[in-house]
Amino acid sequence: MVEIINQLKELSYNLYWSFNNEFFSIFEEINRGYWRWSQKNPVKFLATINQEYLMDVIEKRNLRVRINAMYRDFKKYINEKETYFNNKYYTFDSPKICYLSAEYGIAKCLKFYSGGLGTLSGDHLKSASDLGLPLVAVGLAYSFGYMRQYINKDMRQSELYETNDFNMMPMTLLLDEDYRPLKICLNLPDREVYAQIWELKIGRVKLYLLDTFVDENNVEDKSITDILYGGGSEKRILQEILLGIGGMRVLELLGIEAKAFHINEGHSAFLVFERIKNIMNKFKIEFDEAKDICYYSNIFTTHTPVPAGIDIFPRYLMEKYFTHYAENELDVPFDRLFREGDLNNNGHDKFNMAMLAINNSNFVNAVSKLHGVIARKMWSLPPERSQIASITNGVHIKTYMSMHSEKLYIKYFGKGWFKNQNVWSRVTEIPEDEIWKTRNRNRKSLVNYVRERIADKLKLVKEPEEKITDVENLLDENALTIGFARRFATYKRGNLIFRNPERLKKLITNTDRKIQFIFSGKAHPQDEGGKNLIAEIISYSEDKKFKNKLVFVENYDVDVAKYLVSGCDIWLNNPRRPLEASGTSGMKTVANFGLNFSILDGWWIEGHSKDSGWSISSPENYESLPQEEVDRIESESLYDILEKEIIPMFYKRNDKNVPVEWIKKVRSSVGLLAPVFNTERMVKEYNELFYMKVR
Repeated sequence: MVEIINQLKELSYNLYWSFNNEFFSIFEEINRGYWRWSQKNPVKFLATINQEYLMDVIEKRNLRVRINAMYRDFKKYINEKETYFNNKYYTFDSPKICYLSAEYGIAKCLKFYSGGLGTLSGDHLKSASDLGLPLVAVGLAYSFGYMRQYINKDMRQSELYETNDFNMMPMTLLLDEDYRPLKICLNLPDREVYAQIWELKIGRVKLYLLDTFVDENNVEDKSITDILYGGGSEKRILQEILLGIGGMRVLELLGIEAKAFHINEGHSAFLVFERIKNIMNKFKIEFDEAKDICYYSNIFTTHTPVPAGIDIFPRYLMEKYFTHYAENELDVPFDRLFREGDLNNNGHDKFNMAMLAINNSNFVNAVSKLHGVIARKMWSLPPERSQIASITNGVHIKTYMSMHSEKLYIKYFGKGWFKNQNVWSRVTEIPEDEIWKTRNRNRKSLVNYVRERIADKLKLVKEPEEKITDVENLLDENALTIGFARRFATYKRGNLIFRNPERLKKLITNTDRKIQFIFSGKAHPQDEGGKNLIAEIISYSEDKKFKNKLVFVENYDVDVAKYLVSGCDIWLNNPRRPLEASGTSGMKTVANFGLNFSILDGWWIEGHSKDSGWSISSPENYESLPQEEVDRIESESLYDILEKEIIPMFYKRNDKNVPVEWIKKVRSSVGLLAPVFNTERMVKEYNELFYMKVR
């Protein structure tokens, strides 16, 4: 039994478990309530549960064989030599690719992310592991992470910040030979700032997170890594100095000699200065010559189609933190360094982090084909240099696949179904009624999950028992379920479906063809417009017209996302075109047999067809029309397609109560979209177009 417990503990410290449904299932069987209490954190779960009880449950529920089998699969995965990278390129002893991001969304218990950028970064690492890439990643270990969303009695979003106990999380503090924490040091103008290093394992890949909460730092500097995207410009520049310059120093400290450096969004772009400094020192050369050398091994991915989404620092802050660095470390005047953040040398008094990255990266890419078109216009790079390419985002499919969906794939394609390149085209081999049963199971799991979360909230705020009991009437496990969940920025138009409440009421009160809506998502703490959207949606959910058929699930995270993308029949997305650079939430529903209904923006303009989902029609001259008119036209299209196509198709059943036309569309969606819009394809593109071409 001790061996089995040790296997569980070893598994708990490798985030391989974050994309393993069997792991979640075993912990739920041991004690579901305790698993939820631990926030699905296996390290905390195993460290705090009564050990005699744990061993007793494993024995009584015959879990020993399953745990041992899961552990063997894990070791096989970790030690696999026949990977994509090894087979196509070479074997390696240490990482050759460095990936840097300000946030990583890997698992519910690791609150180091705020939204899509973070989940994409986490999925990138998972697929890098699956493919066997020699990749290492760097980020920041936030003491409080991102805020926890709480809907108050006024139906407004409030924010709570919960302390992360790193010692009770799947991460390990790096120690030197004397068992003291390894630390890097930043030389700021009037002081030194230290950061210790936490190591996380994601399958075969390692992620190093920097943490400034150490004794050597003063109170202010300890708080550099307290909150993701917290504070004003000075806090942000300190975080980005730590991420970029500190990130490079982590690699040096650990003896990692990377050949390619992937700057994921501009937050980590200060890395380029530290690289230039190192090359200057190594070869005893000048700034410009060192810059030219580094240029050919830097990769920059931009995720925003609007200038407002980029970090920009005022000159006085740059002077404060980089005058000494420029003159003493890089041996150039401050103005020479400052020009690196001014792409066109306009002499502005602002320093643009995306410009810094573009100026110093031979490889630059947008995150969808349409975004590529917009980015090339937005940046207008000189013709003599490399231009902005496009690598469309993807998702790590196993991370977001429900247990019910995965069991169906295993049943028809075997335990190693995900290694089968042809599995998606073979979805037609799965009988219609089996797909429909799985769709119903996924939806039922979602409905039960939402009821449970809302009941828990009502109990917490001590609502009357009858109100808590009434939660059992919330949603219908057989109704057409439409999901809308994402970061609540105003351009994503979370309230577009409510533009004509009477028309929506007619749809939602039809007892013959029931439909229901589930919303979720956080607004940035300073985004009052986003908070207003959330309050508006919640007010509709309280309206008698929509009672029990419209719900807002608070505190959106990767756990909520997994239930939503697997449980919803339709994934709704209606941003203002062309402001959705890519979007990935709709990709996550595909392999779970859900369908997309979206504006032709971001990834959907590449993925849509009449066979794989539905598209909301936009006016041809939308760019020249008032936004109010565009909203009106697109909302009318949304209602029309719901009324005339989606709802009738969902409820058109054969004698076995299976919607045959709907399942035909589902099969087409899986076959066309799943093989393309995933991070395995995406990471392979980064590797083949960029990583393996550095020099």
